Amino acid sequence: MSKDVRIVQAFLETVHPYDGLPQDELARVAGSFGRRQLPKGAEVYAQGSVLPGLFLIQEGGVEILDANGALVSLLGPRNSFGERGLMRDGTAATTARTTGAATLLVLPVEEFRRLLSDVPAFAKFFNRGRGVEPRGSDLATRRVSELMVANPVACPPDTPLSEAARIMRDAGVSCLGVTWPGGELTGIVTTRDLAHRALAEGRDLATPVAEIMTPDPVSLPPDALGTDILHLMLERRIGHVPVTKGGRLVGIVTQTDLTRHQAVSSAVLIRDIAVADSAAEMSETTSRIPLLLRQLVGGHNAHEVTTRLITDIADAVTRRLLALAEAELGAPPVPYLWLACGSQGRQEQTGVSDQDNCLMLDDAVTEADMAYFEKLAKSVSDGLNACGYVYCPGDMMATNPRWRQPVRVWRDYFRGWIATPSPEAQMLASVMFDLRPIGGAVDLFGDLQTETLEAASKNSIFVAHLISNSLKHAPPLGLIRGFATIRSGEHRNQIDMKHSGVVPVTDLARVYALQGRLAPVNTRARLERSVDEGVISPSGGRDLIEAYDLIAETRLEHQAARVKAGEKPDNFLTPASLSDFERSHLRDAFVVVRTMQSALGHGKGALN
Repeated sequence: MSKDVRIVQAFLETVHPYDGLPQDELARVAGSFGRRQLPKGAEVYAQGSVLPGLFLIQEGGVEILDANGALVSLLGPRNSFGERGLMRDGTAATTARTTGAATLLVLPVEEFRRLLSDVPAFAKFFNRGRGVEPRGSDLATRRVSELMVANPVACPPDTPLSEAARIMRDAGVSCLGVTWPGGELTGIVTTRDLAHRALAEGRDLATPVAEIMTPDPVSLPPDALGTDILHLMLERRIGHVPVTKGGRLVGIVTQTDLTRHQAVSSAVLIRDIAVADSAAEMSETTSRIPLLLRQLVGGHNAHEVTTRLITDIADAVTRRLLALAEAELGAPPVPYLWLACGSQGRQEQTGVSDQDNCLMLDDAVTEADMAYFEKLAKSVSDGLNACGYVYCPGDMMATNPRWRQPVRVWRDYFRGWIATPSPEAQMLASVMFDLRPIGGAVDLFGDLQTETLEAASKNSIFVAHLISNSLKHAPPLGLIRGFATIRSGEHRNQIDMKHSGVVPVTDLARVYALQGRLAPVNTRARLERSVDEGVISPSGGRDLIEAYDLIAETRLEHQAARVKAGEKPDNFLTPASLSDFERSHLRDAFVVVRTMQSALGHGKGALN
């Protein structure tokens, strides 16, 4: 072994992940490295150029610039760079330039790929995407397509009751889908329907099944989650859920089908909420959400599944409170729709959530009717607060008369914000673009959402202002390979994983959705659709999704760790609590977010 190789090997022994390699492997890797000595200001590589390998700084410093020439990182000895381009397509995603005289080690592409393939620790360190740890496999996180009975037994609407009964007996099933000749679902009939609506009422056995069936039953798509089935069954007290695709019946799920799967805590919480008689009873149930969070995170569920299940509980609480309020106040004088915005609207609630909501009222509402909805809003909002969804500090709630208005007023709101994008309008539009119906007349919102997306996307001045507003939340990056932590106060030396972590990605995704007129409000769904619709490039979108996954999951893991320690979950993470490996990856994720922000700020949708 030459002296130069011995020097490189001794250096690698101080650098992760090389420090974990066996000595013979380490010697081989050390011998494969090339060495470059560069003066100050030398370009190591340009954005878009073919990378010769992975770079490792032995001495000196290197600055990393994005496609627009903005500085995103300063690197020093023992820092690697160039791996993101190598992991993607072999071309540089950024530009690298020395900040002084520097000695760089270069691991050839072939050797880099060999180590990725053969050394798990190496692959784990440089893989920026989700790991290969098993995700939760319980009923709540399974797809409906995995749980349903495919090609279910069905009959046309004019089938006589006697024939329907024979079909069910011979097939050994407890329900029939009622479909038109093309397979479109029009109803469902169960053994209970035959007993209660046919035999008990003395109907003629020649009566068409259409007269006793449940018409237009609620259904789910094949890609829904098992938790959706449980929540539907528990909230609506039904035992059969049809599965449809494009309106056609493709499967059915019954309570019997679910007995082979273990019920999960989220479903139990939904069950308890569905039968609660007061907000106080529901608060006892929602107090178990932190334990559910810990369980879901411990089960290695994807962050979007965990937050979806937690949000489903908030949705169930809201709907139950609406039902209790109506029972007390009487039937509403006109149709209304309760909507959530913020994290509940995006289905991204964690162990820490306030409430953000509003009411849309039918345009037939009168001034006299408004007193009813004022009482309804107060009852529900107070109930949510009692259940742990604290009042919104910004008063973005249906209790505020401004956010309890007829649809025509809401239409004027959106038109005004788009036409005159003041700072307040930008903020309000950002919040309201995340609206999601929770309970009431959903049709009040459909046309308004479509009209607003179309009008906003066409107004270049509004889009420009929204982009500017989205760049106000910067990732917590310090230039010298560290984090920009909070400087004073209770959370000094910590990172706010909400406002500095997930919010910058949420803001980016909202802008992409607006540019593409995309309906989803969930952040990850927006990013995926933005890639599918060509709003952002596949490579840039993949980088951002992977960065978001890491940031969101780190936030949830921090909250779960606090619950485990007997503390309340929060969003403030101490970087020192992370391993070197975790800090490196989290910082790289923040660099991706900053780079995407820079691209958007310069009028580009994604990394090239």
